[in-house]
Amino acid sequence: MTTGFARLPDAPAFRLTDLRVPSCLIEGDDISADRNGLARVDLAIADGRIAAIEFAGAAAGAEPALNLDGGIALPRLVDAHVHLDKGHIWPRSPNPDGTFPGALNTVGVDREANWSAGDVRARMDFSLRSAFAHGTAAMRTHLDSLQASPLFGADAALDPAHMAAVIAAVKAHGDKLLGCVTYMIPELDRALDILFRAAIENGFDLDFHVDETNDPAARSLEHIADAALRHRFTGRILCGHCCSLALQAPEDEARIFAKLREAGIAVVSLPLCNMYLQDRQQGRTPRWRGVTALHELKAAGVPVMIASDNTRDPFYAYGDLDLVEVLREGTRILQLDHSGPDWANAVARTPAQTMGIKAGVIAVGASADLILTRARDWTELFSRPQADRTVLVAGRAIDRTLPDYRELDHLMGRAS
Repeated sequence: MTTGFARLPDAPAFRLTDLRVPSCLIEGDDISADRNGLARVDLAIADGRIAAIEFAGAAAGAEPALNLDGGIALPRLVDAHVHLDKGHIWPRSPNPDGTFPGALNTVGVDREANWSAGDVRARMDFSLRSAFAHGTAAMRTHLDSLQASPLFGADAALDPAHMAAVIAAVKAHGDKLLGCVTYMIPELDRALDILFRAAIENGFDLDFHVDETNDPAARSLEHIADAALRHRFTGRILCGHCCSLALQAPEDEARIFAKLREAGIAVVSLPLCNMYLQDRQQGRTPRWRGVTALHELKAAGVPVMIASDNTRDPFYAYGDLDLVEVLREGTRILQLDHSGPDWANAVARTPAQTMGIKAGVIAVGASADLILTRARDWTELFSRPQADRTVLVAGRAIDRTLPDYRELDHLMGRAS
């Protein structure tokens, strides 16, 4: 298939030569990298898998080759926090004022009026095809209507009937993940104890939406860490948003960081969605970015990542489940560009580890699942959307044609 470079060799064994790969995403022997953390390598591909990773030009094989001319290559990426069931409802249910309460209310009304199995299936399928075309290997979705990672308010955990129904649904779908939205209710600790006991009894991991607010009094993140330590929880825990953490006093931050590290809790920031929602007031310029203290968390030894979150729904009017875009915009919003060369982990290795899957790295023996670009350094990569990228799955270039929004017109009340 023709790619953004030339024709990919049509052979069971071939070489990709002169690639720049983030060294943090190469598994195995250390390969020296430049000051931007990019290692220059050749990849041998055989039967859809990576047969060898070598210094660029170290070995000239007899097999056909495609020269990448120093272009950056990434593994297919991992999106740890999305909302597929809400996706693409904006045309029929726009957020009236761009606020979090506006989003919450609008989605609730749309769910009651429109969320049939066919409606949700069509929109989720559209989203998955988009993510696949952009180069996403795996994702975790939170679902209001189905059960993958359940999404309900912490107060609902106090209802035994609700919890029994949620646990039964998770088991019925073969999932191993329990989650909810936490906020500062009087019985938060009791609700968390119920959730942690349920997770321990059923072998579930946990995923929370946490403190998505600019109120510094919102500290449910620390309560989650305390509960994890109290129950000696050994499963995986991921906490998303954690916006109010960035507004804590330094001594409070340090205490919370230590608890998160001890409890093994990972944190995912959603920079695009939270820039859209947080600190929005009519006629007033926002004063803060809405993102969590990601640099400080990483420095404290807490696993950190960024992800897409919502797509064209009342919580975020834009987005296309493109993790290259998320990394590009996350770099700008969170100022990742002068703080170390390993932030590519945040959309690859780290979310894969948190989700308990093998993905997000370039490794000998792994499937040749790659995103190939013509960008030769980070500033080239982040200055353009990389619309001409090539995505390989098992060593073969996929069709990157994105689905047309007109496919969804019949669900939005529009004439096709």
